[in-house]
Amino acid sequence: MLTQTLTLPEDPEELRSFTARLLAEVKAQAILIEKLRHQLAGHRAHRFGASSETAEQLQLALETSEIAAAAMTARMRLPDIEEKDKPKRRPIPDHIPRMEVELSPGAEACADCGGRLRRIGEDVTEELEYVPGRFIVKRIVRPRLTCACCERFVQVPLPSRPIERGRPGPGLLAHVLVSKYADHLPLYRQSQIFDREGLDLDRSTLADWVGKTTALLDPLADAIGRHVLSAEAIFADDTPVQMLAPGTGKTQTARLWTYARDERPWGGDAPPAAWYRFSGDRRGQHPKDHLARFRGWMHADGYAGFEDLYRSGTIREVACMAHVRRKFVDIHRSQSSPIAEEAIGRIARLYAVEKEARGSPPDRRAELRRDHAAPIFDDLERWLAMQLTTISGKSPLAAAIRYALARMERLRPYLDNGILELDNNAAERSMRAIALGRKNYLFIGSEAGGKAAAIAYTLIETAKLNAVDPHAWLADTLARIPDYKITKVDDLLPWRWNG
Repeated sequence: MLTQTLTLPEDPEELRSFTARLLAEVKAQAILIEKLRHQLAGHRAHRFGASSETAEQLQLALETSEIAAAAMTARMRLPDIEEKDKPKRRPIPDHIPRMEVELSPGAEACADCGGRLRRIGEDVTEELEYVPGRFIVKRIVRPRLTCACCERFVQVPLPSRPIERGRPGPGLLAHVLVSKYADHLPLYRQSQIFDREGLDLDRSTLADWVGKTTALLDPLADAIGRHVLSAEAIFADDTPVQMLAPGTGKTQTARLWTYARDERPWGGDAPPAAWYRFSGDRRGQHPKDHLARFRGWMHADGYAGFEDLYRSGTIREVACMAHVRRKFVDIHRSQSSPIAEEAIGRIARLYAVEKEARGSPPDRRAELRRDHAAPIFDDLERWLAMQLTTISGKSPLAAAIRYALARMERLRPYLDNGILELDNNAAERSMRAIALGRKNYLFIGSEAGGKAAAIAYTLIETAKLNAVDPHAWLADTLARIPDYKITKVDDLLPWRWNG
């Protein structure tokens, strides 16, 4: 059984305190959910003016809080929280097509006495499943057999399922995850779509599925993280997301971090991957914790929180030319500055060398850069320093030039090392899905909800980087993972999937 184990204190008193804190957090989520449901009911009863927008925000707040509660419940292996107004499970409508799967023992004779087995009944479990484009009901039929001689009872056990005692099949769970985190559809909108299909699947039910599914898949996200951190060079970036601040009715700025590995530009054999982490703020301690096992080069922007990592000597910095170029582009658009325009043109010549070097082995890339890029780079550096003496030191252009000179000094290692890149675009590309999703679901309900999102993004974006259909891979993985040994979890990674 693939499980996620919590690191628990050994001291009994510390263990009791730890358990009490976790239970208090689950209880706090339950109270918040109750409060949000009450507010949402009030807005629905008095819908006028701007209240429909407020009601949508409450829907999103409920969604993220319910995901967080389900994820914590699954990790702690607590019984599901029974809430008075939680929607009850309704029968799956008859109009959904049925597909019957019979699980028979295989043997016709009793294993105890050799007598003939006769059928005395059956147990049927209905599982709502989704295959691309349509819903089906998978009827798992398990005949109950008894021996005609010794009355021994025989029945095949029910297979392990992604959500114990749950009704969704792995394909449906994969569909909900991909719809939310790849197609940016909040759960309440998915619920509305399902309703048009004649399926009564409440938003809170879908949130429960997402929370429990991401908790089940957490070891797989950790495996992707280990793969990323084993690289010689990685790409790092972060982006703000709004998170509800408990008890205030407001939001605070939290962060989603990404650490990417992509060796395709220099013909590396390692599969590309993106590992996401969530934190409630932007303190430098977070990347320090995330990258504790990493040793190598890191492409990143000029975030001051990375400085301790560079000073430690275990991580070496590579700056980003794309950030430098962007500042000149902004100035040229707003001021039509000829100096900014020329800077952009000079930087373009560096990218022309990179275009020629792409796909070549590291030694060839380093040779091309030394012969062609280094003279352009050095000349650009001298030219920028000279321009700085001809303009006002307080102008936006002067600020852009000072930024460029500081970052170019830290970008210079790329000229001599063929495994490094001119920019940090690999990490920035991995942030696009979050930027699109942020426009649709506005904020995250809690740290637990943010961690669930980080797991989902890690799995889906890594599958996409490897040209693997995330729905097909997740559906197959969710069908296999409940009985998979945690020591062999690497076998389930997307680039090893033979769909």
